Amino acid sequence: MIQALTNSFRLPDIRNKLIFTGLILIVYQFAAHVPVVGVNQTSLNALVNGQSGGLIGVLNLLSGGALQNFSVIANGVYPYITASIILQVLIPVIPSLEAISKEPGGREKLETYTYYLAIPMAILQSVSQIQIFNALGNGASIIPGFGTDLGLTLTVIIQMTAGSMFAVWMGSLITEQGIGNGLSIIIFAGIAARAPQNVAR
Repeated sequence: MIQALTNSFRLPDIRNKLIFTGLILIVYQFAAHVPVVGVNQTSLNALVNGQSGGLIGVLNLLSGGALQNFSVIANGVYPYITASIILQVLIPVIPSLEAISKEPGGREKLETYTYYLAIPMAILQSVSQIQIFNALGNGASIIPGFGTDLGLTLTVIIQMTAGSMFAVWMGSLITEQGIGNGLSIIIFAGIAARAPQNVAR
């Protein structure tokens, strides 16, 4: 395996793709440490530490630690994956979608529809995630004023939705110019980034 990795770095094309993928993953990890505006870090830390072995711990692992900071990419790429699954289920049910999938260039059109559908999915996931955190926080609000302060609420939703689409875009860049399926690599890298800390714990 080490020999294969060494040989891959000798080929300029593969080396450039590996370096590009690595740089994108580094950017993703930096973004995972940019918190959403208005986060109550004390309440968030208490919740994450108290639920480290439960639902919050699993979500934090899958997001590569983005939930621990309630980052702008706390949703990860999951709104896009949800949108993709919904479209896959709807294609056999809706004749127009099935016709699009069979025509030339239909895959690209469905990909565009998936991006459009990912936006409302990201909004829904952002609101749901904050409500779940508030419910598990025993009355301590993760983002004080969310839901009552319109400006803050809209800002948080826009930030988290934009963060999700940014993560999806980075995954697309890896798919196009890097190595492998970008979304899968981003999910794997997020889990791998938490591995040393989880092993130490």
